Amino acid sequence: MSDKLDDFIKNLQDDIFEDTLKIYGEKAYQRWRNPLYMDSMQDPDGYGCVTGPCGDTMEIYLKFKEGRVRDASFQTDGCGPSLICGSFAAELALGKNTDELKDITNETILKVVGGLPEEDQHCALLAANTLHEAIDHYIKKIDKAR
Repeated sequence: MSDKLDDFIKNLQDDIFEDTLKIYGEKAYQRWRNPLYMDSMQDPDGYGCVTGPCGDTMEIYLKFKEGRVRDASFQTDGCGPSLICGSFAAELALGKNTDELKDITNETILKVVGGLPEEDQHCALLAANTLHEAIDHYIKKIDKAR
């Protein structure tokens, strides 16, 4: 009985992986399986937390050095596409200044991901909005310190 259950679970998992790869593409699939930059950060210079209309919440943390992002990370309680978009948003932030960060949009993230099905594209908007909130937080801290 145990072998049959194990086989059923393995086949089900393989089917899920195969379907996910087919729907989202290789780049998004790999990032879903091995998300990069997924971590919280103590004392970030910039922090954003946004809950999207779907109910997913994303947090993005930024550390700056000499006006550029030297470290970025994210957290989400959301679905696979939210995780993928948050991971790419954090990656896109690295090395950029605030003006360059503001140019990162949901379209930018979708392009880097390789596209998402229409029903999941709002996850890229959630990631972009969260990144922009982290930028705004950083800018307000800088202005306040002056």
